[in-house]
Amino acid sequence: MVFVRPVTMNDLDALVELASRAGAGLTTLPKDRDILQRRIFKSERSMEHIPDRPGGEGYLFVMEDAQTHAVVGACGVVTKVGGFEPFYAYIIETRIHKSTALKVRKEIPILHLVRQHNGPAEIGSLFLDEKYRGKDNGRLLQLVRFLFIAEHLDAFEPQIVSELRGLISPDGRSEFWEAVGRHFFDIDFAKADYLSVVSKKFIADLMPRHPIYIPLLPKAAQDVIGKVHESSKPALKNLEGEGFTFSGMVDIFDAGPCVWCRRDDIRSVRESRRGVVTEISSSPLSSQAFMMCTQIGEFRATVGKIHFIDLERLRIEAECAEMLKLSPGQTIRYATLRPPSAK
Repeated sequence: MVFVRPVTMNDLDALVELASRAGAGLTTLPKDRDILQRRIFKSERSMEHIPDRPGGEGYLFVMEDAQTHAVVGACGVVTKVGGFEPFYAYIIETRIHKSTALKVRKEIPILHLVRQHNGPAEIGSLFLDEKYRGKDNGRLLQLVRFLFIAEHLDAFEPQIVSELRGLISPDGRSEFWEAVGRHFFDIDFAKADYLSVVSKKFIADLMPRHPIYIPLLPKAAQDVIGKVHESSKPALKNLEGEGFTFSGMVDIFDAGPCVWCRRDDIRSVRESRRGVVTEISSSPLSSQAFMMCTQIGEFRATVGKIHFIDLERLRIEAECAEMLKLSPGQTIRYATLRPPSAK
């Protein structure tokens, strides 16, 4: 059984190992020990005092195997992006070109660079060890952030976005980068991806200001715009089940899609509830799967069954109580692991 908890500095070596297996394109989980160390430090500081308004805090969580104590996955959320280093993306727009003399009217799709200095919140850094993909582990790791957001609504921007990994070849080649970015930056995709985590100043210095006409790009580059990497398709499906939709924006490096949803409209945020655990069952319970998290103390989350004694009192299984370090009388936040329409 697995559970999710906030990252600590003791997880640094394990996180570096996870990042080394994530592959190119997972910008928010770089294969850089110093950067990961700073991210852990920032997360620990953010957890010490969760504010009542978003200020760019970053929370990083890890999934732990309860038996082996191995760190097998990671996920994160930032309360607000932007500030001195804005959030960059290409928005897909349509421009009309027409000639009355030739009786021609053309709708031409373009990529227009946008910079956002004031929000939104962003989820990212999602990666799970291949051996643990399945048994709802991936879904828990992805959606658990929404339980955390539901517990601290005012600490997050009212819009949540997620940049999904775009189509990249096994050897790390991005057709979109080769057609666009390389001409302006003169470095390969992996290097640009890494530098965007260190500092975004080079983007402001070198990124083309004028719109890019999509039909002028090579077909291989056009074909990947807005397309998600094969490994990220389950993540996209989960987010769509939570209410996320395509924002019309794509990543400036690999053209992966950016999806978004209003914070309060996210299913797991909207439908989650609090309840008091009054009984802990030593025998298995029969119910659909719920994700649940602690309401006070250290944030912990896992998946399990819930028996509703009434609207406010709950019975959970002993294994879940052990994962969450819960005693009778304590409160949890819970939500169904899947949307009602999902099997």
